[in-house]
Amino acid sequence: MLPSVKRTPRLALHAAAVLLTVTSASEAAADDGAGPFGVTTVAAANSPNTRVGALFGAKQHFCTASVVRSPHRDLVVTAAHCLDDGDGGLVFVPGYRDGEAPYGRWKVKRRYMPEGWSKGQDEDSDVAFATVEGDVQDVVGGNPFVTGTATGATAVTVTGYPSSRDVPIGCTNKPTAHSRTQQRIECPDFTGGTSGSPWVNGDGQVVGVLGGHEQGGKTPDVSYSVVLGAEAAALYRDAVR
Repeated sequence: MLPSVKRTPRLALHAAAVLLTVTSASEAAADDGAGPFGVTTVAAANSPNTRVGALFGAKQHFCTASVVRSPHRDLVVTAAHCLDDGDGGLVFVPGYRDGEAPYGRWKVKRRYMPEGWSKGQDEDSDVAFATVEGDVQDVVGGNPFVTGTATGATAVTVTGYPSSRDVPIGCTNKPTAHSRTQQRIECPDFTGGTSGSPWVNGDGQVVGVLGGHEQGGKTPDVSYSVVLGAEAAALYRDAVR
C-alpha cells in the first residue's frame, strides 16, 4: 500500500498472495452455465480484461479501476475510498502486466464521488468515477455501467490487481445479498489493491464495484459491492455531463 493513502483500500491480511495458475477455467463464462465458480486465477490478457487497470499513486498501484462507456470516452469507475485521499497525481494503467503499460498511462483529471461518501463516508456510497486525460475508451473499449439489476440474477466475473502482484486476477461466481444495499461474492485471494475491481455479468455490464462493506471485506475470500441503485445512476449521469 502507498504510505500517502490515508484510508486503507481493502485490508490485506496476507503478506503475499497465493501463487495462481493460468488454466482454461480462469475465464469461466459469467452466466449460469458451467463453472467452475469461486476459483481465482491469473486473468488472461484478452480484450475484455484490457479495460481493467491498476490505479497508481506515486510509484505503487494500490487500487483497481475499469473503463466504462461514456459519451466523452474518458471515464473509469472504481471505489470511492480509492479516490478520497487527496492525492492529485493518480494514474490509471489499463491492462497493466509485469511492469508494462501496453495501452498507455492515463492521468486522472477529475473525480466524482456521491454525497453519501464525500460527506460521511457511508459504505453504501462506496463507488466513484474519474475522468482521465484522453479518450481511453477508444483504445481499450468500455463496459456499460448498469444500475438496478437484481443481485445474483447471473454470475459475475471480478477482475482486479492485488498490491502484491503485477498481474490481474479474476474469479467468476454468483453474488448473494448481504443486505438491502450491499452484495457479496465468495472468491479467494482478493487482497489489498483489489478495491475498485469491476463485477461484470454475462452481458458485459458492470453491475458491481468491489468496495462498500468494510471497504470491500476484511478477509481475502469474501468481497463486497454496493448494490448499484439510484445514487450510483445519478453519479454516472453527473460524470458523463
